Amino acid sequence: MSELLCYDVAIVGGGLVGSSAALALARRGLSVGLFERRDCGAQASGVNYGGVRCQGRPVEQLPLALRARRIWDRLPELVGIDGEFVASGHLRLARSDADLDALDAYAKLAGEHGLPLQVMSGDAFRRRYPWLGPAALGGSLCANDGHANPRLVSPAFARAARAAGADVFEHTAVDEAVHDGAGFELRAAGRRIRATWLINAAGAWANHIAKQFGESAPMEAIYPNMWVTEPMPPLIVHNLGVYGGGIYARQVARGNCVIGGGRGRGDSEFGQPSVDTTRTVMRDACALLPALRDALVIRTWSGVEGCTSDHNPVIGASRTTPRLLHAFGFSGAGFMIAPGVGDALADLVTNGATDTPLDAFAIDRFAMHRVPSVYPPEETFR
Repeated sequence: MSELLCYDVAIVGGGLVGSSAALALARRGLSVGLFERRDCGAQASGVNYGGVRCQGRPVEQLPLALRARRIWDRLPELVGIDGEFVASGHLRLARSDADLDALDAYAKLAGEHGLPLQVMSGDAFRRRYPWLGPAALGGSLCANDGHANPRLVSPAFARAARAAGADVFEHTAVDEAVHDGAGFELRAAGRRIRATWLINAAGAWANHIAKQFGESAPMEAIYPNMWVTEPMPPLIVHNLGVYGGGIYARQVARGNCVIGGGRGRGDSEFGQPSVDTTRTVMRDACALLPALRDALVIRTWSGVEGCTSDHNPVIGASRTTPRLLHAFGFSGAGFMIAPGVGDALADLVTNGATDTPLDAFAIDRFAMHRVPSVYPPEETFR
């Protein structure tokens, strides 16, 4: 007979969302089992760019982002390391007058939600940032934003969850998940698991779980394209973005410049960087940062992320199954808000509600994508 494990909450997916939820729930005294098919934090949570920014997010994400930002200040207390988090500020660049107008409009909207932004242009902007090329006409600065090292932060949350009492299972794929009317029963690597609650935080593969409960979201795999240069003299003061997207850049304490933009390629299971994309985006990056023109690129990489059709995540309750919560589809922008998501999920489990608005992320906004509850048995969460 297979081993039976019983928990208040079972979590599928050991990325930053799943691990932060496990930590928050364990700290509230609940029994938690976290199941990750590979290594915790090794997928999108651990290979992303590392931006920690509220600026530039859709307005509906700002309350969640501001909640998450407060958690980032507490990383040493929560997970034992600072994760190389630096509140460097985030500077969102404009390359046209229309971009500047859009940054002004966004700053007014963000200010109404408690996010102060400073929009700059002209001679004052040029004097403050002489290291930017003429392609940058101005920018919007969020002084409280910054960047961190995802390779350190994401696994640290899983370790902290384990230290807080959660059972963390790596290399343990969940092969089946059902609700029998009283609770959830899962099969994972020869183990039987019973749980009162189930959190689906399986990232790009989350629809494999959701479909077992008769629902899904329109989501495709994307492969963000990133690279890093050799160490360079101090150059990039802030975490940089560009209005309209396409390029982002930051510089770490060792001097390496981390740059990203465009898409790599993949097969929904693994991602690979694209040489052609890197060359194209690097030319645009050099127009904004002329000092990069002679820099050596020493490594490129990609990952696999789930991107929804409206580029907003799915967060909240299932519409088919009681005590099933979803948290996936972060569309390439989940690193910063993930700790806030985990904390909000813990609210939903322990209180039945959360003060952070989540209605915009409900899975039933994709009502047309509900599927039959019988999931083909040969299709399992791999």
